[in-house]
Amino acid sequence: MRRRRFGRNGTVSAVGFGCMSFGGFYGPTTESESMRAMGRALELGVNFWDTANAYGEGLCETLIGKFLAEGRARRETITLATKFAIRRLADGTRAFDNSPDHIGESLKGSLKRLGVDHIDLYYVHRVDRRIPIEDTIGELARHVKAGLVGAIGLSEVAPDTLRRAHVVHPIAAVQSEYSLWTRNPELGLIQACKETGAVLVAFSPLGRGYFSGLLQEVETFGEKDFRAANPRFQGLNWRRNRDRLDAYLELAKSWGVRPATLAIAWTLAKAPHVVPIPGTRTAAHLEECAEAADIDLTEAQLAELERVLPVGFAAGERYSDQQWVGIQKY
Repeated sequence: MRRRRFGRNGTVSAVGFGCMSFGGFYGPTTESESMRAMGRALELGVNFWDTANAYGEGLCETLIGKFLAEGRARRETITLATKFAIRRLADGTRAFDNSPDHIGESLKGSLKRLGVDHIDLYYVHRVDRRIPIEDTIGELARHVKAGLVGAIGLSEVAPDTLRRAHVVHPIAAVQSEYSLWTRNPELGLIQACKETGAVLVAFSPLGRGYFSGLLQEVETFGEKDFRAANPRFQGLNWRRNRDRLDAYLELAKSWGVRPATLAIAWTLAKAPHVVPIPGTRTAAHLEECAEAADIDLTEAQLAELERVLPVGFAAGERYSDQQWVGIQKY
């Protein structure tokens, strides 16, 4: 597995591992299946693991903690990232809290569930508009100094927010959705990450399963599946997106590359400081994703991909109105 720069002196696997699916975000799974996926990740050299306290209401962190506690991996072999900020209110709605008390409580909870004494990368999952980002980063810097956090990250922020945060303390990573059908980071965030030395961590590089080539019909999504309410997988939008997919699948086939592998290879080719973190529940799917690290797309291939799937081709917003809540760029 090739590696990419992370932080001032470190490196991580070029392809990371998004662990959100352990919590049933894209359909049901089992603990044993999640354990097999983690074990295979280490065999493949995929050592950059991403989770959050909100995923499965702590379940994803708990499963990783159990994997580590059972001695299936040495702690130092994994660069472990998790997040704070999202909390559930009594009525079931979400709120975003960057207060010092919430940071401290969240960090304590994550450390306990993961069974570790420090977190390598701790993200602000969502920016709390009530609190200046400078204050939030200053509070996180205290936990870095105390040895509980190795590096600080941001999620779903604008380039200006990154720059403001970076003045207070170095920002190691910024997480944002980035794929062939979600190109927003190219409007300034990739550039700002290069400027500040941050890694752009690309989540959903497979378009939430779109580029896997396995999705033909979407009516079978369970009610808890995020995609069941997502505009790009509904009605006329889905029919248009499904029709556009055929040319992509044919292209991947003609190049002898699996569709999921090709989509991730595209993100890797966009900039040397981009690290995709495809989410998966299975070891077999993880293998397809990891293969992308060994593929060097030519300029001609990249141009052909752009021709088949040009910027802005996706029909539908990337979130529904309800899903957009809290995703604003601060």
